[in-house]
Amino acid sequence: MLHIWLDYTCTFVSIEIAFMIKNILQQQCPRCRKGKLFQSNAYNLKSFAVMHEHCPCCGQRYHLEPSFYYGALYISYGLQVALFATVSVGLYVLVDDAPLSWYLGGVTALALLLFPVIFRLSRSVWIHIFVKYDPEHANCHNPS
Repeated sequence: MLHIWLDYTCTFVSIEIAFMIKNILQQQCPRCRKGKLFQSNAYNLKSFAVMHEHCPCCGQRYHLEPSFYYGALYISYGLQVALFATVSVGLYVLVDDAPLSWYLGGVTALALLLFPVIFRLSRSVWIHIFVKYDPEHANCHNPS
């Protein structure tokens, strides 16, 4: 009986994690999973960082306290390190004896191209750490 309960619990937890990862990548409200976090798309360079004050669907405040998103810098740093490692391994595998300038140029180019995406993704991860999904708010009528 315990084995069946553990299997059900592990399956339920893995499904919840999958939904949370999907929600983080789509940059949606962590509480209702319907409203959008940001007002425009990532490559609208004038307003890529502008977030809604509240969720348009459930009303969840996105700025939980002053300077709340300073912690997202650590998430962004980790994503940049992963980007650096990916470019370095990719160049090492694909190009035999690549010069250092290729590594630096590749990392710099991708970091600049992906900056808006990584910025928004790190904020999405950060708010999902602190605000949990609430099924009572999932049935909102005004999704953005």
